[in-house]
Amino acid sequence: MRFLFYLCVLFDMNPPVSIDVFVGRAKQAPVIDVRSPAEYVQGHIPGARNLPLFDNEERAEVGTVYKQKGRIPAVQRGLEIVGPKMRRLTDFVLQLNSPELLLYCWRGGMRSTSMAWLFEAVDIRCFTLEHGYKAYRHHVLDSFSKPLKMALLGGFTGGGKTEILRALRANGEQVLDLEHLAHHKGSAFGGMGQAPQPATEHFENLIAAHCAQIDSEKTLWIEDESRNVGRCSIPIAFWEQMRRAPLVCVQTPRAIRVEHLMQEYAHFDTEFLCEAIKKIEKRLGFDHCKAAYESCLIGKRQAALEICLDYYDKAYANQLFERFGAEWERRLPRFAPHFPLDSEQIEALVSLLRQ
Repeated sequence: MRFLFYLCVLFDMNPPVSIDVFVGRAKQAPVIDVRSPAEYVQGHIPGARNLPLFDNEERAEVGTVYKQKGRIPAVQRGLEIVGPKMRRLTDFVLQLNSPELLLYCWRGGMRSTSMAWLFEAVDIRCFTLEHGYKAYRHHVLDSFSKPLKMALLGGFTGGGKTEILRALRANGEQVLDLEHLAHHKGSAFGGMGQAPQPATEHFENLIAAHCAQIDSEKTLWIEDESRNVGRCSIPIAFWEQMRRAPLVCVQTPRAIRVEHLMQEYAHFDTEFLCEAIKKIEKRLGFDHCKAAYESCLIGKRQAALEICLDYYDKAYANQLFERFGAEWERRLPRFAPHFPLDSEQIEALVSLLRQ
């Protein structure tokens, strides 16, 4: 970092700023991630644009030169690669029409400092992140240990918990929709109709960015989830807070739950539905899986859904038993919604936490 500091002094550039200053400035100025596309996809600061100094192959090549020949040959090869790109890079940032930019790379080293020098040459004031994206990740992981006033919305599959969360948000309550951030609804069928899931690392970044905007003195409503939402894992410190949070159990009649699930999944291709059923064969049992699979093949989708729903109901009841004991049905506050929800029902739900 001392080398970078002297480089900044030599070219009259701003020295790297701390993560707190960087995050604060990011509320007004564009953030540029200059790492490779593969690094960006793995995880980035939410809202950052990717303007890579090197693409994936170029980064690998420069890294190989560094290992085999040393730093100076690697820098020279990097300059050869970047030279023809300089006009395109400056065109990109000039189109942002911002007098100030925030830049980061992995450790806050050569890539972000080089880009800052280039953009300063076209009169854009630049700030780089001290210790780079690595510092941001430490900031994210540390944030999950900060206590939040959580409330969980639980209940059996198809009970309308997502609709209730939306109604809570519309009525001014704070809501964190983990399934929305994960692009997955949790079950074997949960990825249908969704965008590709983010990497777990970026899922964590999205959670942290959302929680940074909430009032920690007010209740944050979250759906009761397993630790894994599809392929995304909830950070352990955050999930442990969720386990300790009060839970309100949504009590929706099974007929309505079946109706909700049919509306959500029955329109998908038979092939996709059958693939999802096969994913839970070990948990469903061979005979039940076979019956659900064959029902789906002949167009009896509700019959297939009912078989799968039996499994999910038993699985969630077992989770509640393990967490709250045999008397979980008596111990947990219950909320019996009728749809669509109105403000009076929302007030009744919120009041359950105060009992």
